[in-house]
Amino acid sequence: MSIKNKITNEASHVAHVSSDAVTSRAYFYPPLGLIYFITHPSLWAPLRANILPCLLLSFGVIVPMFLFTYLPQAAILSLLNGPLGPINAAALVLSESAFIVTTVAKSFLLEHALLDVFDATLVSEGQEALVSKGRELKPGKSGLEGVKKLGKSISKPLQKFSPEHIIQYVIFLPLNLIPIVGTAAFLIIQGRKSGPGYHARYFQLKGFSNEERNAYIASHKGAYVAFGTASMVMNLVPLASIAFTFTSTVGAALWAAELEKGTKNPGTEVDVKGEQVKDQWASSSKKDL
Repeated sequence: MSIKNKITNEASHVAHVSSDAVTSRAYFYPPLGLIYFITHPSLWAPLRANILPCLLLSFGVIVPMFLFTYLPQAAILSLLNGPLGPINAAALVLSESAFIVTTVAKSFLLEHALLDVFDATLVSEGQEALVSKGRELKPGKSGLEGVKKLGKSISKPLQKFSPEHIIQYVIFLPLNLIPIVGTAAFLIIQGRKSGPGYHARYFQLKGFSNEERNAYIASHKGAYVAFGTASMVMNLVPLASIAFTFTSTVGAALWAAELEKGTKNPGTEVDVKGEQVKDQWASSSKKDL
């Protein structure tokens, strides 16, 4: 299949599932993950431990990308898009930088940290039985202990690096030459590709075979497009893509927890504001007195 036909087919597919993406409301989970992460300090340790090397990585990617690639892309996009060219070029460079940073970080720096955050979020939402299928758990209160409850992993490591993902990213870059709509389509297509990856750990804990995993993703295409696109948009914020990778991972775990609980309304069955944590702290303080 030619690159032109591949782009056309992907764009057609995204348009077909767009209505499902809207009605799924899965796009709420990445911002819900941000709120949940802020209100649950017990989840912060993995980010704190990796913040410095990830910030250095972000600076090391974003600064050279703007120095060496922004002007050429702005010139090309200005010819094609007119006054919107520089704006689209900035969004494109941010997207390219975020892709490089998150790909390198997730593959070589954050594999275990993101796994811990995902599992700790599930445990905080009462999914100890599910998490225990993939790792040992220590005693303690779920909401207060967070990652401290996590013991040794007993499951195989997840796939760290996918050359296919990089190839597909490069193939669809020309979509950004189309004013506004092209950039939006590019983000949505990349969101469709990245969305299921956030649930790789969930599928592993559920014990899905490759066939079961693919069937599940196929039956929830719109939801994964919505989740992945929302995550992609959040990752465009300069120097914040790593932090948002953590919070989107939390959002994916909240989604998994609500799937286990059978709820259909995002955020209704999880402790987004940390109220249960506050109650546990209050209860613990009274016992100490």
